[in-house]
Amino acid sequence: MTIAIDFGTSNTVVARWNPATKLAETLTLPGLSVQQVDNPAVVPSLVYVENAGVGRVVTGQGVRDRGLDGLTDSRFFRGFKRGIGSDVQGFLPELDGQTASFEQVGEWFLGAVAEKVRAAGFLQGEESELILTVPVDSFEVYRHWLSEVIAKTALGQIERVRLLDESTAAALGYGTGDRKVLLVVDFGGGTLDLSLVKLEATVAQNQGAPLGFLLKWGSAGVNQEAQQPKTAQVLAKAGINLGGTDIDNWLIDFFQETQGVVSSPLTLRLVERLKLKLSRQEKASEVYFDDETLDSVELALDQEQFEGILRDRQFFEQLNGVMEQVLQQGRRQGIEKSDIEGVLLVGGTSQLPAVREWLLEYFPDDKILKLKPFEAIAHGALQLAQGMTIKDFLYHGYGVRYWNRREGRHDWHPIIPKGQPYPMAAPVDLTLGASVDNQPRIELIIGELGEETGGGMEVFFEGDRLITKKIGGKASVKPLNDRDGARSLAKLDPPGSPGMDRVRVSFQVDDQRQLRVSVDDLLINERLLDEVALVQLS
Repeated sequence: MTIAIDFGTSNTVVARWNPATKLAETLTLPGLSVQQVDNPAVVPSLVYVENAGVGRVVTGQGVRDRGLDGLTDSRFFRGFKRGIGSDVQGFLPELDGQTASFEQVGEWFLGAVAEKVRAAGFLQGEESELILTVPVDSFEVYRHWLSEVIAKTALGQIERVRLLDESTAAALGYGTGDRKVLLVVDFGGGTLDLSLVKLEATVAQNQGAPLGFLLKWGSAGVNQEAQQPKTAQVLAKAGINLGGTDIDNWLIDFFQETQGVVSSPLTLRLVERLKLKLSRQEKASEVYFDDETLDSVELALDQEQFEGILRDRQFFEQLNGVMEQVLQQGRRQGIEKSDIEGVLLVGGTSQLPAVREWLLEYFPDDKILKLKPFEAIAHGALQLAQGMTIKDFLYHGYGVRYWNRREGRHDWHPIIPKGQPYPMAAPVDLTLGASVDNQPRIELIIGELGEETGGGMEVFFEGDRLITKKIGGKASVKPLNDRDGARSLAKLDPPGSPGMDRVRVSFQVDDQRQLRVSVDDLLINERLLDEVALVQLS
């Protein structure tokens, strides 16, 4: 049995491959999923912590059914995915004697999803497989966290777990007929990800093996006879931390400025409903009852006002920046804008008329498709288990930290550039010597280098809201081993002395998109580390 989980900022979708019908099916998880009239079942990514000490939580639709999402309470969490793996600035609540980190909240949520999947009996059979989807711009720290969390849950028994970029998965799950060159616009609650994907024709069944990122439990090989003759080649991709949650916050700010409405879980829920209505109609309104003043306030917007709020926040400028990145990358691969045959809308935010109007500035209307905005990612991820081969490249590069004497600060020297295809055909080597007499060890700090143009992102609290803010002119970097016990890559025995090459450090990115390091002591001709994943060093 194959299961796919699209863990989203606002909603999570769980799907399975039905071996009888040979089709992907979205699962309804009792107590977690919300039944929708016009849309498939999704699990709202919500958590209410009843007792942090024993891990007793309410999750998904259960939070809404009990009215817990309208309480002004530090025990209620939404949008927590955005804080996972980030250096959150500001207040983190302390619940029942412990700090409630976003990693812990995410673990509680995914644990509840995993338990429902297991209890529903969807993991029958020996050759089980789980495919998880991740944002294009996610760092290795987040991917490693996701795999570690799943290993702790009721899904930890699954033999094989793989990761796949969300927008790439969407291209596989949309069902586009004869259209081969596709641009996926994956715009959900927390991120905007664009991927330019080419679906290639027949591949011999004895060539290659499905990629994705094989994390554990079983070999990388598959039954070649079961493979489908299709390959998805990722030509370009870009992503930013911008999504429906940001728009909700902008709407709260607007009503706070114009009508004095305060920010609370209830008002955030109301503006979210207002935004959803505006994805289908010209005008929308919601009524807010202020229990302190006993006044009722109508929150009303039309499309013109809504787009004005978006323009004031440089929304379209940010979208244009991501689009230009992808189109420029595509041109380097010989793909012009006119060669793109289909533009696939994925995620709730992609359904806003303002987003479609923006896309019409780039593409004709008949190329813009919105057939499966909520299920495409999870359904497409299941294609990996059906023999789909993925050809992909690194969205982030890697570098080593050094002291920049001219600037008087630490900086990063690239060792593996972004855009590098993986798995790498050959490692990148650094030869290092000791800097002082009797040096006992070699230490290096290696980081994953984010986008250099346009700056990085900072995550912080503003009141009770989790906010992301762009940091102009500064690339975001996620150190992979900057912690006690992990910086030392090699213990030197005998100790090192200046004036000679002492160790060779080799860096290699494997088919799981993990950076691995090997260290050879040149003096004693001995290997000290052998292809160890940087995030696993302790």
